[in-house]
Amino acid sequence: MSAEIVKLNKFRKTREKAAKEKASEENKTRFGRTKAEKIADEKTRKRLEKHLDHSALNDKDPVND
Repeated sequence: MSAEIVKLNKFRKTREKAAKEKASEENKTRFGRTKAEKIADEKTRKRLEKHLDHSALNDKDPVND
């Protein structure tokens, strides 16, 4: 009858690593976005900014000139 010997330090490190991985996965789902999503958002932002620039009113008032 021999019991299996377990190194407590190794057990502790394994447990802490699993906890960090779980927290990492939670943060990825909560805050993470794919590169494609970031690029699509940037394209949309640029398109809207360009549209706004072209839609801006001139400084001159055509009625009073």
